[in-house]
Amino acid sequence: MFKIVGVVGAGTMGQSIAEMLAVKGLDVHLVEKTPEKLQQAREMLEQSLDRQMERWAITAAEKKLTLNRIHMETSLQFLADCELVIETISEDLESKKEVFRELDAIVANDTVLASNTSTLSLTELAGVSRYPERVIGMHFVYPALRIDVVEIIRGLQTSDETFTKTKKFIDDNLEKKGVMVYESPGFVTTRLVCLLINEALHLLEEGVASTEDIDDAMRLGYRFEAGPLEMADRFGLDSVLAALDRMFREYGELKYRPSFLLKKKVRAGQLGIKSGIGFFKYDKDGERIL
Repeated sequence: MFKIVGVVGAGTMGQSIAEMLAVKGLDVHLVEKTPEKLQQAREMLEQSLDRQMERWAITAAEKKLTLNRIHMETSLQFLADCELVIETISEDLESKKEVFRELDAIVANDTVLASNTSTLSLTELAGVSRYPERVIGMHFVYPALRIDVVEIIRGLQTSDETFTKTKKFIDDNLEKKGVMVYESPGFVTTRLVCLLINEALHLLEEGVASTEDIDDAMRLGYRFEAGPLEMADRFGLDSVLAALDRMFREYGELKYRPSFLLKKKVRAGQLGIKSGIGFFKYDKDGERIL
């Protein structure tokens, strides 16, 4: 089974996946374009582990061990020995295709290439690979360490062997529930949660209830860990907008049309936790203030 795993993209999701893999005892090569972005990712990883130490969830030795398993790289060339590579860059099809083209020339022919995309076509991504049968979707829900489900998406040409290896890795090594999803924009989790968030935004726009009361109603009434508006903040309002836009284009149904309030928030740079303010305010550790 996979022992050395590459993660392409050191943004919020890439950091979360890299941390989760390292905690599970795997060697991780985390790739980002610039040393500055890698340094920022290292600082965020350290903060995440420090918060766990404060809660007595891990020891200082475990923190050091986890960080030592994550190797920061600025080139895809360092992924040559990886048995699995997970791509987690922004939801732009052409950028993802370019990453898969480059990986094709670097990794071994039997290396599994996975994308963490939530809305894009795996079949189209696999189309740029000489070995489309080894391309699969592995969609983690943030934060990857704490959420125990992974959507496994088969493209049209994904082989049974690739699917079986991926499912076994998720179930046995990561100890998460791998659910198989047929290719469809938004899959299951993104499609449902974005609709919930969008409807909450319509309620807010119409003045039906306040931000806090909408979230409290769902959090307390249905035992959600966070209400839909705080969820949007944690996902990143720009990411929610991109997902809704994509599904609106693909399905052509009005229910996916993004709320105007969401667009205004993104234009104002109020992206949620990553900017410190969205529908609520957050400190540098991502803890909610207001």
